[in-house]
Amino acid sequence: MTSFGIPDLAPELELRLAAGMAEVEFLLNEHIKGDYPLVEETSRHLVAAGGKRLRPLLALLTSQFGNPDKKEVISAAVVCELTHLATLYHDDVMDEAPLRRGVESANNRWGNTIAILTGDYLFAKASDLLADLGPEAVRLQARTFERLVIGQIMETQGPQNGEDALSHYLRVVGDKTGSLISTSARFGALLSGAPKDVVEIVTKFGEKIGVAFQLADDVIDIASESNQSGKTPGTDLREGVPTLVTLNVMSSTDPADKELKKLLSKPITDEKSVKQVLKALRSHRALDQSREQLQQVAKEARTALGPLPVGDATGALFSLCDAVIDRSI
Repeated sequence: MTSFGIPDLAPELELRLAAGMAEVEFLLNEHIKGDYPLVEETSRHLVAAGGKRLRPLLALLTSQFGNPDKKEVISAAVVCELTHLATLYHDDVMDEAPLRRGVESANNRWGNTIAILTGDYLFAKASDLLADLGPEAVRLQARTFERLVIGQIMETQGPQNGEDALSHYLRVVGDKTGSLISTSARFGALLSGAPKDVVEIVTKFGEKIGVAFQLADDVIDIASESNQSGKTPGTDLREGVPTLVTLNVMSSTDPADKELKKLLSKPITDEKSVKQVLKALRSHRALDQSREQLQQVAKEARTALGPLPVGDATGALFSLCDAVIDRSI
């Protein structure tokens, strides 16, 4: 496994990605600088906390199908990470999360108002970079932002008019997570000058692998004994947020699940109950069912890659699918 979390990367590609990610990190840190010390401090808070940097990494990977040395690729990669970070500040306010990436959340430290405005500031900084990438890039970002917002509204509102809860959830995941990861893949190919058919292929792949990443996090939130997903196991249970595993339980017709379904129908605030439910879920068939559903989405992501030319970058994208599944085992 490499430092990027992708197994069996070709050495030359790994070196190119490492150089590109160093440029991304430099521009990311430089671009959030401002004239107001508090804004810079709050913005740097999550940047410094790290994270997988999946979105810029994916942009760099797909740029290998064109000219990866184009400076626009680095700018677009930073746009994607700034957008992602901005959504995290807003998400933490909505979820009242005390921790993010192993550090105190911005809303917990500075209050909700500062956290929301910091997210807005990062959206503004992303727009500033976008202005130099042309109208097509700006339009792509605008449509991605629209999906991010709609996904959050859909999640808040919940299923409507008898809509299946699992289908609704997968639509939310597609908008809230798949959209930006898909855009990251598209940006890299588009701005590197890759062929049009490649741009469309990696866009479709990005949507699928983005959904798979979220479903893997759902499984990890239940199955992991550690903070593997970047948050405390059982966080979604405490917040009463539906996930793949809990939705599979809720759709069960087994009378033995009646008490568990009752507990899952609202936030679980008692820590003893959280541990009890986690224990029950870890031995429940819904967990294996969720892993199977994750594997199916990852398989669809692999299938989408089929028409790509054989090469190191294509191999890395296939390996990324394997890495997503391995995270949840």
